[in-house]
Amino acid sequence: MRDVLYLERIEQAEALLKPQRIDVLRELAEPHSCTEVATRLEQTPQRVYYHVKRLVEAGLVDQVSERRVRGIHEGIYQAGARSYWLSPRLVGRLGLRRASDELSLGHLLDLMEQVQADVAALDHGAPELPSIGVSGEIRVRPEDRPAFLADLKQTLQDLFARYGGAEGDAFRLAVACYPYVPRQGGEHRKGDET
Repeated sequence: MRDVLYLERIEQAEALLKPQRIDVLRELAEPHSCTEVATRLEQTPQRVYYHVKRLVEAGLVDQVSERRVRGIHEGIYQAGARSYWLSPRLVGRLGLRRASDELSLGHLLDLMEQVQADVAALDHGAPELPSIGVSGEIRVRPEDRPAFLADLKQTLQDLFARYGGAEGDAFRLAVACYPYVPRQGGEHRKGDET
């Protein structure tokens, strides 16, 4: 079972549109038969089997084994991942064309989609997945935004020049700036590092 399954096909998203299938997926965090899941969800085995088959067809559930029960072959199924990420491409965006301007939210959405796809494609079973996350809050006046972007680009270009050689582990670096809206309950995170 993978930690994360990145959903890029519309059939996968459609398979999750029914709340009953989410319940079935939760039960299949551990391997179970349709009969076992049906008992836990107080459903008929036939109804659960129908949902499991749709989830198998969408690649969200795997048949991990089979056993004979009273002369009948019974499949044992397990969810393909512990969590699922839905590609923003599946949701779609309204409007004719997004601006490709680096100061636009459309550009930020494209960047986040790329990061999401890259992280989902990592081998989460690998013994060590080195990563660095830095988060913080800055304040930039509207008239200073172009200058800030130029400074940020120069800083990043310096990093790329210094560490852009052919040796060592390859990392993708993405920097995103977006409006910060404090969360309710007074949560305020400044200068987080992970």
